Amino acid sequence: MQLIPSRSAAPLSSLTLFLLLCCHMTSTLSQKAVPAGSHVRLNLQTGQREVRLGEEQLKYLDQEHRETEETSISPEELKRVMKKIKEDMKPESAEHQDSVASRFRPMEELKREMAELDLLVQTDDQVDNAQNLCSMGGLQLVVETLNSSDFRLQESSAFVLGSAVSSNPEVQVKAMEGGALQTLLTMLATDQPLWVKKKVLFAVASLLRNFPFAQRHFLSRGGLQVLSELFRGDRGGVLRTRIVTMLYDMISEKELISQAGLDPGLHASHQELLRQYSLVSLREGLLEEGWCSLIPELLDSTEHDFREKALRAMLALAPVCVDQYRSHSSLKASLLLLREQYQDMIQSQMILGEENEYFEEMMDLINALHVKLR
Repeated sequence: MQLIPSRSAAPLSSLTLFLLLCCHMTSTLSQKAVPAGSHVRLNLQTGQREVRLGEEQLKYLDQEHRETEETSISPEELKRVMKKIKEDMKPESAEHQDSVASRFRPMEELKREMAELDLLVQTDDQVDNAQNLCSMGGLQLVVETLNSSDFRLQESSAFVLGSAVSSNPEVQVKAMEGGALQTLLTMLATDQPLWVKKKVLFAVASLLRNFPFAQRHFLSRGGLQVLSELFRGDRGGVLRTRIVTMLYDMISEKELISQAGLDPGLHASHQELLRQYSLVSLREGLLEEGWCSLIPELLDSTEHDFREKALRAMLALAPVCVDQYRSHSSLKASLLLLREQYQDMIQSQMILGEENEYFEEMMDLINALHVKLR
């Protein structure tokens, strides 16, 4: 049985404390969470994501801002914890172990208490903590902790890793060099709790974002096959929509880079980036792994957000999937049914005098895809 110090007897284990500090440090680098129910779209002209918030979402963000506590973790504190980890690894005498065992209590008891705490406090500190994490060797420790047999440590490590690599090219490179991608794919391909796989998907998406080198290795190491198996096994749809969103983002990202590549006055660095993206055969890989028939399954969901993600991804894949769409046994019927449903919703909203912009956008997506099938 694993033992952990009680609060009155000794501090948290060094590894646990280290991960909690990392969660604090990297929280500034993770993207702001979008409240459930918000409508998100990609502006192809600016490349920016646009979020339309309703009244409830605005209340949520306002409350979140009031409850947020300004905190920061210094590099010196992280060094102290890492030094403590090394000291903890030194063997202790049997007499010493017996003397402290009575002051310890089961890990399960502490886990229950930790679950009740909100330990991930957002911060506006502008210091690049993720790069400090790399320079101190902490990133590699986080990657190694992904292999822990403790699911909570796996979840925390995946969150820290995903936050650290978000929009941070230097840390993305270090993570790839440390074998993070292969470890994350292995976690997705093996039996893990749903809540762990959510964080692992977040880490994978963050690692691949704006990083064609990582995307190419993701494809060559069977990443699409891993995701397809995960998609098929997720009947609840929680992971499905995350997977489709990640794939759509990758397709859109490459498309935006390609569109910008039409400018003859591009800087040499952008030309190199364009060359790297040309080596990422994403659409072709999705075709080979059967995604042309997998993604339409999300249209059967009753969730508007799931349907929207599916429609956008299907339109993005139309250049390689249109023949399979046309031969799909029920796709046309599904689109007609969705069109009728959203027409009714738009009319109901108009009668009530309420905003119907989102439903009109859904109609536009359905009609655009229907045109592709002709």
